[in-house]
Amino acid sequence: MRHLSSLGCALALIPVAAFSQQKPANYDESAIPPYSLPELLKSDSGNPVTTAQEWTALRRPQVLALFQKHVFGKTPANWGKVVYETLSVKTDALDGKAIRKIVRISLADYPHWPGLELMLHLPKNTQKPVPCFVGTSFGGNEAVTPDTDIPLSARWMRPGKENGVVDNRSTEKSRGTEKDRWQLALAVSEGFAVATYYCGDVEPDHAEGWKTGLRGFLSKDGAGTEWKEGDWGAIGAWAWGLSRIADFLTTEAGVDAKKLAVVGHSRLGKTSLWAGAQDPRFGVVISNNSGEGGAAIMRRNIGETTAVITKAFPHWFTKTYSNYSHNEAACPVDSHMLVALAAPRSVYIASAEEDRWADPKGEFLAGLHAQPVFTLFGKKGYGVNEQPAPNAPTGDTIRYHIRTGKHDITRYDWEQYLPFARLQFGS
Repeated sequence: MRHLSSLGCALALIPVAAFSQQKPANYDESAIPPYSLPELLKSDSGNPVTTAQEWTALRRPQVLALFQKHVFGKTPANWGKVVYETLSVKTDALDGKAIRKIVRISLADYPHWPGLELMLHLPKNTQKPVPCFVGTSFGGNEAVTPDTDIPLSARWMRPGKENGVVDNRSTEKSRGTEKDRWQLALAVSEGFAVATYYCGDVEPDHAEGWKTGLRGFLSKDGAGTEWKEGDWGAIGAWAWGLSRIADFLTTEAGVDAKKLAVVGHSRLGKTSLWAGAQDPRFGVVISNNSGEGGAAIMRRNIGETTAVITKAFPHWFTKTYSNYSHNEAACPVDSHMLVALAAPRSVYIASAEEDRWADPKGEFLAGLHAQPVFTLFGKKGYGVNEQPAPNAPTGDTIRYHIRTGKHDITRYDWEQYLPFARLQFGS
């Protein structure tokens, strides 16, 4: 197992007990057992899929259903009327560079759910609606922005070494602790809006979090619910929140809702991939260090494995996913298929050199093996077959970089995502 300093927030989230019954992590490429990936362009009946139309009408729904059944669970279709309530507007946010809006998104038929609080930053003095990045944060809105006038979130939060959380609640020391991960000033200076919400607004990130989160409120039996195979997990719930933000942005005059990029880091990178797979309104899908259960090929068993992640964080996934602990070959999907679900829209996959736990090479390979679907649409992938050197991005509709450094989302990452989104959106 690698040193604690290089595991970053990923290891900080994993209970020590989760490792006690696991084998030491493998980081040796030569120790990977032979594996074959599930067929991407072959239908359930065994017929080859050779056209974009066949992918869209036949194979894509099959692959989506497989991820619903075996990995993330199926999102409920009925939740009733969605309500938007503007809580505040600040016209001189980010040292006068942005307009900031806080909007509560709630459900009329479930008034006991407190809703999620969307924070939207818009560039000032624009002549037309702008494209928007949509993402989920690890802390409350107060953690995302350097501005200090945001009310502290009252929701449950996971404590961390530097996030200022005390007794599972945000404190004044929590302010701005994620500002480097959310390059708001850079984004608005480049003509992009940024919409974020705290994942714990939808579901607190612990095994019992669903009881006070959205899944509990939408379940038929409340706290007595037993989550079954195929039922949605926390990642599905967090992705649901991203789609509700996309709903709201269709009503926001300052945003071009036809130009939305969904972005996430670590477990929230898994969330962005799943949100992009389900919601075609996200024209750009960005996975930052998403690792196992995200962009990394699960069958490689490098770093974090299915066995580790389903023991440490069973609530992230549908119950079925744990069946593939030490049994990855039996799973009918792998991450290249998750990436392919975004086609023909654009995908950016990013890794970090020191983040071996997330298997950077496996993340690269997911995009490489997803390319045949993009080819059906006349789209280009990486343009290379070998993982590039650090800090040397490669690719077209599917793009990839591995940067120097640890498990994190940094200014360097944003400096790649912003021009990529501009190019894909033609703006």
